[in-house]
Amino acid sequence: MIMTENIRSIKGVGDKTAELFERVGVSTTEDLIHYYPKVYERFEEPSPIYKLVIGSIGTVEGVLSKDATLNSFNGLRIVNAYISDMTGRLQLSWYNLPYIKGNLKAGAHYVFRGRIAEKNGRLIMQQPKLYVPSEYKNLLAGRLCPLYGLTKGLTQAAVRKAVKEYINNKKEEKEYLPAPLLKRLQMTEADRALREIHFPGSEESLIAARRRLVFDEFFFFMLMSMRTKAQVEGLRSSFVTRPSPRLLSFIASLPYELTRPQLEAYKAIVKDMSSGRVMNRLIQGDVGSGKTIIAVLAMLNAAMSGYQSALMAPTEVLAAQHYETVKGLIENAGLEVSCVLITGSTKASEKRMYYEMAQRHEADIIIGTHALIREELEFSSLGLVVTDEQHRFGVRQREKLNAKGGDPHVLVMSATPIPRTLALMLYGDLDISVINSMPKGRIPIKNCVVGPEYRKNAYRFIADEVKKGRQAYVICPRVEAEDEEDEDRIENVLDYTERLRGIFPETVRIRSLHGGMKPSEKAEIMGSFKAGDTDILVSTTVVEVGVDVPNATVIMIENADRFGLAQLHQLRGRVGRGRAQSYCIMINSSDSEKSRERLEILNRTNDGFEIAEADLKLRGPGDIFGVRQSGELEFKLADIYSDSELLGLAGDMAKRLVAEDVELSKPENRGIKERLGSLQARFSI
Repeated sequence: MIMTENIRSIKGVGDKTAELFERVGVSTTEDLIHYYPKVYERFEEPSPIYKLVIGSIGTVEGVLSKDATLNSFNGLRIVNAYISDMTGRLQLSWYNLPYIKGNLKAGAHYVFRGRIAEKNGRLIMQQPKLYVPSEYKNLLAGRLCPLYGLTKGLTQAAVRKAVKEYINNKKEEKEYLPAPLLKRLQMTEADRALREIHFPGSEESLIAARRRLVFDEFFFFMLMSMRTKAQVEGLRSSFVTRPSPRLLSFIASLPYELTRPQLEAYKAIVKDMSSGRVMNRLIQGDVGSGKTIIAVLAMLNAAMSGYQSALMAPTEVLAAQHYETVKGLIENAGLEVSCVLITGSTKASEKRMYYEMAQRHEADIIIGTHALIREELEFSSLGLVVTDEQHRFGVRQREKLNAKGGDPHVLVMSATPIPRTLALMLYGDLDISVINSMPKGRIPIKNCVVGPEYRKNAYRFIADEVKKGRQAYVICPRVEAEDEEDEDRIENVLDYTERLRGIFPETVRIRSLHGGMKPSEKAEIMGSFKAGDTDILVSTTVVEVGVDVPNATVIMIENADRFGLAQLHQLRGRVGRGRAQSYCIMINSSDSEKSRERLEILNRTNDGFEIAEADLKLRGPGDIFGVRQSGELEFKLADIYSDSELLGLAGDMAKRLVAEDVELSKPENRGIKERLGSLQARFSI
């Protein structure tokens, strides 16, 4: 079993530090041990100047021949110093750190470490950190230092100290994989992997630790899916639907023609729901491909046969959007189908009324968020459960909703374009329908990938769109600045919002949105943007899921190189939903050729499935020292693209285990069963 305690139980973590940890999602010791480093800093031996690589982090050792200088330029205070060796000369530059000049006197001997750039033929090390040579060589050289995601006030030192304190005092994790399986897979033990992922003794031990933890993430995810499939396969349904002429009339009355993939998905659903077996189907469609109308057709198919449907969305904004869409379509068609919306923000009196309507079958379609799985909500005849963006719900959460209907049909939707080979492994418990073409008349989004120097032009372009009555998104990777200096400038929502307010006229209405806000606050801000009362919305990726604002024509994504291609494609899908031409501006803050190559894929195509296939081919083995890129599923470490080999291995092992011992009752599988139960209880997977 997973043993966990409050984060305050760790020596040195008081109330103030605990509050900071909670802001990054760490409330317990179990959260902490699985709060993996996002990147590792490699402290290599100092190198000759000629071996420094532009765009990467370099380390050199040198003695200053003269004092550093302090100059001002365009509002920046710049300290410059120089070192030389037999292979070249290197300029060292610090921006807005004037105090550092006092440490940089002639004869000063340091190890300098920083990012390498080139300007007018000169090599420049930007914002280098200083180390005493003896300390660097004895304590750091050859080491891998973990760097964690932070929030303002929380430092790397505080996280490392807490993790080390917990690791040094925690009990050894009980190994849950059978010894023969562990040996066959050539995997390191679970306890050792957890220790080494934080403080690796070597590059090899880090690779082994990550391999084990990635395998576990895939293995338990697919084990749960396959056991679910084995338990429901062939299950007879109490909710057999009948063809209805009214549904054909409804389709004919739509203001647009369904595409061939949409019609095929609809026909597959109707066939499933009338077969006498329980439907378990995934609708996988690109951004804007028209999945929602297929879900509406499925729910109307249930309603016209006398059954209720429940649609669960991951956010209140998206649930409300679905409600308005469904309600509007029903009213326009003149159908006598009742639809209600239940979210966390719904007033208590209204909730009670809607609960009674659901229980008495006065509501045919119930749309909501996690509020739908509350015990108070009971259905009269729940024949269909639809979950949107299904990977954002744990399997257990979906099961709670399914259990309210006595084995209802299940339809899940995902806008994440995953190559079919990987989708078949990930969604082994579901039949898959793919919608891979866009509705007629959709204007392709115009894309551009540019460097930070293009920002002023981008601001002017956004201002022109706002003057036309349009709206724009600006996406930043972070909510707020972190205390410690970044080697790259990572944009954050709070500072960026204030910066834009200083750049744009006061008449331009700018607001910010991020995941740390209360649901009601997020809903109000998103509602304001959707209503046209906000011109520019500065946000994190919380807007990536399905929000429909047809009047938004520009999305500008800062630090685009730090996002996975699928996530960028999801973000890009926030625009291009109206009749006006839309634009996506991706700011590449990296000098890496690999980043340029990846982003060029998005620049040349708007086809999510083509992007997914290209990403799979391009990525190959993942760079374990870089930022995790995928973002498609909420794995902590695993990346379905660069870890696709481990995905296949975990899938094979899970399939074999389910075939031999679906209940996990054999003695050798007891550890797996206990671990699976603990994970289900803790993460609601």
